[in-house]
Amino acid sequence: MTADALRAGRRARWTRGRIALLALALTLAVIWVLPLAYAFATSLKPMGEEVRTPLTWIGSTLTLDAYDQVWAAGDIPRWMFNTAYISAMTTLLTVLLCAMAAYGFARTEFHGRKVLYGLVLAGIMVPPQVLMAPLFAQMTAFGLVDTYWGVILPQVAVPAMVFILVKFFDGVPRELEEAAFCDGAGRWRVFWTIVLPLSRPVLAAVGIFTFISTWNNFLWPFLVTTDPNGMTLPVGLVNVQSTYGVRYAQVMASLVIAGLPLLIVFALFQRQIVRGVAHTGLAGQ
Repeated sequence: MTADALRAGRRARWTRGRIALLALALTLAVIWVLPLAYAFATSLKPMGEEVRTPLTWIGSTLTLDAYDQVWAAGDIPRWMFNTAYISAMTTLLTVLLCAMAAYGFARTEFHGRKVLYGLVLAGIMVPPQVLMAPLFAQMTAFGLVDTYWGVILPQVAVPAMVFILVKFFDGVPRELEEAAFCDGAGRWRVFWTIVLPLSRPVLAAVGIFTFISTWNNFLWPFLVTTDPNGMTLPVGLVNVQSTYGVRYAQVMASLVIAGLPLLIVFALFQRQIVRGVAHTGLAGQ
């Protein structure tokens, strides 16, 4: 291929529609990044300058005093470990249990299957706040208040994730499973050795979504945890903020500390998120 043909191919790829989409994507990216950038810039301002008018992006000096004060006021390493452990265990159990439930709905026939699946779908429409009181009563009866499992267990049954996985399993060719059945494999072996390996993209997406939502969860850990040593990062940082009153530099520093791990997770696994959404059949809906 000649150089002229290559240049013509490059010009053809940059159509008006493609340029418009790129401009729209850049605009949305700027809109999304601006609040994060302003929060980070505010956290570096000296005390008193974060509310000075007119507002400025950069203070008279750059200082880490807000981060030092937040770090000194609370047990950030302990809270971060609690949050990471709870998020990891919740993600592992959610992926495992929801995958098992979804495969049962997608591939097995049993009496009452449609009714039970309808109840699972109805659970998507129930606000989680409605269940807080009975869940707290259950955790109290089981003696799980102020424990890791008291925070983890109520979060592992997620109807929306079951629905997503059912849609994916419905698209897995049944011929692969039937061939394994002819070779003498049982239902469990087919699930573990054939279905799950084929489901890595959607399982990765479900895991990442669950991890992010669990890391950000405030209300349930706040209700079921009273021991400062057992607090998660969002709950602990809110308690730290209440000791300062309204000091925006410390508030923004707390937000940066809480959000930075999630930004790292998203940056590392963004490809898996996109592939998972595409494989569920939910893209564009």
